Amino acid sequence: MSHSEEPQSNSPYLPPPRPYAPAVANRTPGFRSGFGLGTGIGLGLMLGAVVLSIVSGLFAIAMAGILVRGITPDGASTSLSPLWGAAGAKGRLRAITVSGTILTSPGEGGLLASGTYGYEIAQQLDELTADDAAGVVLLINSPGGSVTGSRAISDAVERYRARTGLPVLVHVEGLSASGGVYSMVSATEVTADHGSTIGSIGVMMGPFTEYRDVVALGSTLTTPGVTTTGGITQRYITAGSSKDLGNPYRSATEEEIASLQALVDGEYNHFVQHVSKHRNIPEETIRGFGAAVFTADDAVAKGLIDQVMGREEFFRHAATTAGLNPDDTVVETVRAPSALESLLGAERAWGVSPALRADEATLVAPTLCSATRPLVFAGDVRGVCG
Repeated sequence: MSHSEEPQSNSPYLPPPRPYAPAVANRTPGFRSGFGLGTGIGLGLMLGAVVLSIVSGLFAIAMAGILVRGITPDGASTSLSPLWGAAGAKGRLRAITVSGTILTSPGEGGLLASGTYGYEIAQQLDELTADDAAGVVLLINSPGGSVTGSRAISDAVERYRARTGLPVLVHVEGLSASGGVYSMVSATEVTADHGSTIGSIGVMMGPFTEYRDVVALGSTLTTPGVTTTGGITQRYITAGSSKDLGNPYRSATEEEIASLQALVDGEYNHFVQHVSKHRNIPEETIRGFGAAVFTADDAVAKGLIDQVMGREEFFRHAATTAGLNPDDTVVETVRAPSALESLLGAERAWGVSPALRADEATLVAPTLCSATRPLVFAGDVRGVCG
């Protein structure tokens, strides 16, 4: 009897494989995922804003520092802006303006009309280098003023020329009288615009007021000031014939205060010698001019200036004289303060004496308005002193 046998195998039977199931990823609930992502973005934006704020603040501080460095202790802006020509031009000239009455420095106050501080103009010239500009154009429209301020400008012009070897060219833009002439004669060349007047080489003191037979002081309903029975006399002490021409109170006598006259004569001699030296005109010829004011053409004939030309022509001439291409030259000048500079304390352009406001009348400059110092001024100082 045959028996069936189980198949023989060297390997044991293995259980069947289990079906394959793909792994399931761990998922964070949707809200938590979105919240975390939003928080990260928010923190990033906040951090970026903080960094941007810090950078902006540092930039603002740096810019403010630059602007503050461009403001003098007396509140003057030294920033420049183009006056003529294109801002990006290769050649550069520096324009310095002498306008209105010439005072000495900000410390002495101001006047009822705007003017110029001679010491600040001198400082601009003394700080200017050959790298800053190829020369200077001095733009003058002034009746003069203090001896000190006028001479300071002229001496600084002379120093600049000697130090740099560069030219200083003057353009008279309407008037250069008395201290205006004093300040400009040391320039390389003097030009005047058409219609300008030049001259009034003289010195004055005053006016000195004399009340005769005073009967009342102070104002009444009908009469202001001082009441006299002998009248009011005002005198100027002058050197240079007709220097006080136009004074309605003039009553000249041979006994005018001798010591003051000597002081005025001394300053007049210095003035004449200064003009004679720099314009190569004999002293006696200058004394013969008196305090007369001449037309531009007459001033050329008398040697006080060199030529007559308009402003555009003058700027092109100045560029050529300085060795520049007029078509690629910019004339830069100190400008009035910007709004930001005003917020940082700037009140005026460097060299400019702003007109006093009505509530600042007590700050009127004693140098010009006290009648105690010699002046190189053409006209009646009461017009600017009040």
